[in-house]
Amino acid sequence: MLPLFLAELKRSWIQLIRYASEIVATIVGTTIIFYGLFLSTRYIAGSGFQFGDRLDSIIIGYVLWALMIFILSDIAGGLQNEARTGTLEQLFLSPYGAINVFLMRAIASLLLNLAINLGILLAILLLTGSQLAFPITLFPPLLAVLLGAYGISFAMGSLALLLKQVQQLLSIFQFALLFLFTAPVETWTGVWQVLGYLLPMAPGAGLLRDVMARNQGLDGVVLTIALLNGAIYLSIGLMLFRWAEREAKRSGKLAGY
Repeated sequence: MLPLFLAELKRSWIQLIRYASEIVATIVGTTIIFYGLFLSTRYIAGSGFQFGDRLDSIIIGYVLWALMIFILSDIAGGLQNEARTGTLEQLFLSPYGAINVFLMRAIASLLLNLAINLGILLAILLLTGSQLAFPITLFPPLLAVLLGAYGISFAMGSLALLLKQVQQLLSIFQFALLFLFTAPVETWTGVWQVLGYLLPMAPGAGLLRDVMARNQGLDGVVLTIALLNGAIYLSIGLMLFRWAEREAKRSGKLAGY
C-alpha cells in the first residue's frame, strides 16, 4: 500500500502545482464569503454587540465545513471526473482494488487539504481579530471528525458511482453540512443531546469548539462517543461504496457516463 500512497501523494502534489491558481482562488473566495457574513452580522447586531466565544465557535465550524467540501470533492467529485474523462474503469481494474485507490488518494490529498484549510483559518482570524487556542488535545476530536467526513464522502461516492452525475445533490448536501458544523450540539441537553451524539461528525466538532474556542479540556466520555461516531459512519460509508461497486459492475454501469 505504501507505493500506492506515494503515487497518489505525487499525483495530488502535481495537480496542486499545476492548478495553483485554483487553490489561491479557493482560499480567497472561502475567506471573503465568511468575512462578508461577519460584516453583515456585525452591522445588524450593532457596533456595541460583543460576540464572545460564539464567533470563535462559528469560525471553527466554518473551517471544518470547508475541509469537508474538499474531502467530498476528492471522492464523490473525483468519481464524476473519472467517469467524465473515461478513466473510471481503469481504476476499478487496479490490482489494489478501487476502494483502496480512493482511500489512499483521500489520505494523500488530506495533507494538502489541511494546509489549505489552515491558510483559510489564519486569514479569517487575521480579518476578524478572533483568537483560537491550538493545544495538542485538538487532534483526537479532529480525527473523529475526519473519520466521519470520509464515511459521508464514501457514501456520496457510492451515489456518484451509480448515478455518475450528483453535482446538484452534493450542492444541496453541502448546505446541510454547514448547519451540522455550526450548530452548537455540545450545548444541547436531554433528548437533543442524544440526537447530537448520533449526527455525523457533530460530537467531534463540538469537542473542537470546546478545546479551541473555550479553552476547555477534553471530556473522555464525549471523546469516546465522537471516535465511535466517526468509526461507525466510516464503516457505513465503506460498506455502501463496496455495494455500489458490485451493483455498477453487475448492471454494466462502470464504464458508462
